[in-house]
Amino acid sequence: MNTIEEEVQTLNITKSEIIKASPEIVWEAMLYQIGPGCEFEPGKSMNFTLEAFPGGRWFRDLGNGVGHFWGHVQVIKPNKLLELCGPMFMSYAATSHVQYRLTPEGATTRLDIVHTAFGLIPLDHRTGVQEGWAHELKMIRERAERSAR
Repeated sequence: MNTIEEEVQTLNITKSEIIKASPEIVWEAMLYQIGPGCEFEPGKSMNFTLEAFPGGRWFRDLGNGVGHFWGHVQVIKPNKLLELCGPMFMSYAATSHVQYRLTPEGATTRLDIVHTAFGLIPLDHRTGVQEGWAHELKMIRERAERSAR
């Protein structure tokens, strides 16, 4: 039997975005983006469901009993803080914690995302996650700013 040893890796990503909208509008845009509004490609839904209460599930429902569990709601404080924990997109031995923190700053809201993970995380995922979070923040900002007009 061949055995290949892999090292446990950690992932620590922090991203921030200033959004020209109130925390209430940013909150709704964020929940929509990480839930039913999430698209892999324009017009192609990821079919996410986020049950926005403590212990609620975050998952992809692909129909006919097929899907992916991404995590649970660990903390929820509307318009201020959402924390999710679970495997997220990682279909290997790893777990994640993601924190979305909204801070009002005058007429804007700062959205900070902190993603921490550990496990057998392949290098391509460690680098690709950076781009994924940048895209996620951009989509939330665009949706919130459209709603704030």
